[in-house]
Amino acid sequence: LDEPTNDLDILTLSILEQFLLDYTGCLMIVSHDRYFMDKLVDHLFVFEGDGLISDFTGNYTEYRQAADKQNKEDKKKVTAPKPKQAAEAVKKKRSFKENREMEMLEKDIAALEQEKQNIEQQLSSPTGDHQAIGVLSERLMIVSNELDEKSMRWLELAELE
Repeated sequence: LDEPTNDLDILTLSILEQFLLDYTGCLMIVSHDRYFMDKLVDHLFVFEGDGLISDFTGNYTEYRQAADKQNKEDKKKVTAPKPKQAAEAVKKKRSFKENREMEMLEKDIAALEQEKQNIEQQLSSPTGDHQAIGVLSERLMIVSNELDEKSMRWLELAELE
């Protein structure tokens, strides 16, 4: 039954409740009427979001009491803050090899930026050969990707002391 109590007066609701209590089969009820559910329901499927459905034996009031008790227990459990790992406490220093890599990256990045700028100028010139434009466009994409990769690596190294 989907929201069976919305448009019923008290007398009709009482008759419906008694009829459903006398019914020997299985009922599936969707309702916001807590009193109605408490009177008729002895098992709940609780939709908790994110596709999670809990199975609870009891009526709605019993479910709320159990949920409140669980929430209180969860609040009492104070988890101690995790100690920071040594790697976080002390920043890692760059090795000699990483320093050399960083220097090379700086040179490569400067050269790639210059090449990218030259390609963009050639592509924007009004006298452009269609075949040359295709080749330049491909090279621009390659240079841009390589520039992004080297810049990201440089940033990783720069975060080290």
